[in-house]
Amino acid sequence: MTDVLTDRESLEPATAPRHVRPARRRSPRAVRYALRFIAVAYLFFLVAWPVALVAKNAFAHGWGSMRDALSDPLVTSSLKLTVYVAVVAVAINLVFGVGMSLLLVRRRFPGRRALSALIDLPLAVSPIVVGLALVITYNKRDGWLGKGLEEHGIQVLFAYPGIILATVFVSLPLVVRELVPVLEEIGTDQEQAARSLGANPVQTFRRITLPSIKWAVVYGVVLSFARALGEFGAVKIVAGNVAGRTQTATLIVEQTYQDFQQNTAYATAFLLAFLSIACIIVVSVLRPKGTE
Repeated sequence: MTDVLTDRESLEPATAPRHVRPARRRSPRAVRYALRFIAVAYLFFLVAWPVALVAKNAFAHGWGSMRDALSDPLVTSSLKLTVYVAVVAVAINLVFGVGMSLLLVRRRFPGRRALSALIDLPLAVSPIVVGLALVITYNKRDGWLGKGLEEHGIQVLFAYPGIILATVFVSLPLVVRELVPVLEEIGTDQEQAARSLGANPVQTFRRITLPSIKWAVVYGVVLSFARALGEFGAVKIVAGNVAGRTQTATLIVEQTYQDFQQNTAYATAFLLAFLSIACIIVVSVLRPKGTE
């Protein structure tokens, strides 16, 4: 009998849990609402309110300021140049961004971490420093590359190439940082299966990889385009601010504001903000739920 009791006692701890974790307490409703209020207030005072003030001043006199701005040939020229530069910069960043993302995620090589850190450099370096670096590199007097390019009739500084280079640099990480997490999440199983069935690299990318990352590509392109529209510091250094030639929309906003043409400055700034916000809103609405 004693042996049976000891056997039962030895079996009981194995079947009964020794430690039962207490249920997690949900945070009080007041705390949740307070945190939401703080987040909304922070975004309101940091983003929404300043942008709303620009819109308010742009339409302070009705649509007259907007009509005057759009009828000014210097303003329209600067807007066309800004959109042109943004489109070219986004196209360059799209090609190299997708390529570098695939290289970082799908390959292992010495210096991979250094390359990843180098891609983030535009986020850490001031645009003014970027513009100065481009001037040192591409000036025709003693620049490392400027003298050779000038001899072949290629002018970089105070011309379209310099503006595009500066814009490409500052918007470089946006496409890459949208694609890398998605590529890491989808893995390589489907790509390996496609290759085992005889698909070449181009077919694998077009039919397997691209459909999986298309919304990350779209969102990265939109962010890069919005960033390119608003670039000021680096462009100011390399563009020369020649009216009607190398004067972008951000530069004409500064000039008109300093020349006491506030209505034109506010109207142009509103157009830039409207284009950027509209692109982000459209993509956010069209983007399917649950996609990364």
